[in-house]
Amino acid sequence: MQTLDSTFAALADPTRRAILMRLAKSDLTVMELAKPFRMSQPAVSKHLKVLEEAGLISTTVRAQERPRRLETAPLKTAIDWIETYRQMWEKRYQLLDGLLEELQSIQVKQTKGDRKK
Repeated sequence: MQTLDSTFAALADPTRRAILMRLAKSDLTVMELAKPFRMSQPAVSKHLKVLEEAGLISTTVRAQERPRRLETAPLKTAIDWIETYRQMWEKRYQLLDGLLEELQSIQVKQTKGDRKK
């Protein structure tokens, strides 16, 4: 569960989510990642550290550059966890839909019976 906790904690920040979206398109260096944000390179580096500690990104070595790469395994784990609960709630909604239809059917029958009197 610690991996899941660190994944959700990392995803809680909009800047980190934006970084992940950019890394989903291609590997980028810290300077490339920092460009669209109104923050310093050290601030972006702090966000990258959180993402790396959560296992959501990794650093590769390419000559003198250190591009970051998206790691999808923790996201898959989070998706699987969420999907379990989505399926559970879907079943509950289906049961509620069935109950609602039954109640509406009873109400229609009662309304027709009241009209005949």
